[in-house]
Amino acid sequence: MDWLTILTTTVHAAIGWETVVYGLAAIGVNIHFGYTGLLNFGQAAFMAVAGYGMAVTVVVLNLPFWFGIVVGLAAAALLALLMGIPTLQLRADYLAIVTIAAAEIIRLIFRSVYFKDIFGGSDGRRGFNTDFYAMNPYPTGRYGIGPFGWDERTMWFLTVGWIVLLLSCLLVYLLMKSPWGRVLKAIREDEDAVRALGKSVFSYKLQSLTLGGIIGCFGGFLYGLYNGAVQPDVFGTEMTFFAYTIVILGGAARVFGPVVGAMIFWVLFVFIGNTLAELVSNGYIPFMTTIQVGPIRYALVGLGFILLLVLRPQGIFGDKREIAIDAR
Repeated sequence: MDWLTILTTTVHAAIGWETVVYGLAAIGVNIHFGYTGLLNFGQAAFMAVAGYGMAVTVVVLNLPFWFGIVVGLAAAALLALLMGIPTLQLRADYLAIVTIAAAEIIRLIFRSVYFKDIFGGSDGRRGFNTDFYAMNPYPTGRYGIGPFGWDERTMWFLTVGWIVLLLSCLLVYLLMKSPWGRVLKAIREDEDAVRALGKSVFSYKLQSLTLGGIIGCFGGFLYGLYNGAVQPDVFGTEMTFFAYTIVILGGAARVFGPVVGAMIFWVLFVFIGNTLAELVSNGYIPFMTTIQVGPIRYALVGLGFILLLVLRPQGIFGDKREIAIDAR
C-alpha cells in the first residue's frame, strides 16, 4: 500500500481548501447555534449568494473583482434581514424551517433555466478568479517540505484563506468577550431574563444572524476562488449539515472549535476514503469495489460521529451546557 500518498493527502486535507471553506462556514454556524442558540439550517444559502454575487458581478457585469466582494457581502446581509425579520420573534423551530427552505429556494433559483443568462443554470458560472491570482506574490515553484508542498497558486489561496479564517476567530473572540457577546450568551440561556433587563432580544438575534452569515459567506467567496467556478448543486443542504457536524465535533461556543473540527473532519474523511480505496485496489477487501468506497466512507465517518455524540456529546473541546439550548 502507498502509505506515503495517503499520509500526504491527509496532511494536505488538514490545512487545505476544504478546511478553510468549511471552517468559515462553521464559524458562522457557531455564532448562530453555539453562542446565540439560533437554529440556522441555511448557512449554504449565505455561501451561495456570496459566491454568485462575486461571479455575476465579474462575469456578467464585467465589474472589478473587489466590487464583486462588496456585492456578495451585501447580498449575504440582505438575506439575513429577509430571513430574520419575519421569524426571529417566533419560536426557534420557525427559523430552522425558514432557513432550510430559503437555502433550497435560492439553490433552485440559481439553477433555474429562466435565469440562465444571469446565473448560468445548472452549469453555474466560471472564470472570475483571474484578478485574485493576478495578485499572487509567490513566484512560480513549489512550496513546502518534501512531499508536503503546494504550487504557487494553492500557496497563495491558502495564505489568504488562513488569514481570513484566523481573523474571523480573532473577531469572534473579541466580540464574545465584549458586553455584546455576553448578551448573546444570555439569550441562549434564557431570553426572557434578557428581555426583563430591557434588552431587545430580536435586535441581538438579527445582529447574530447577520454576522454569522457574513462570516460564512467568506467560505462561499473562497470556494469560488479556489475552484474558479460556482455551481448551484454544490450549495446544498449537506454543506450546512457538514458545518453543524464540524461545530459539534470541535465543540460549540469555542472560538477555535470550528477550525479544529474542520481539520479533524476532513482528515478523517480523506484518510478513511484513501485507505479504503488502497485496501480494495490491493485485494484486501475482496467483497467491495472501488465504486462502493465513497458511500462506505460516508457511513464510517457518520458512525464515528454518532459514537462521539454518544460518548462525548459536547465535542472535543466543548461543554455540555453549550449545546443544551432553550429552543423556545
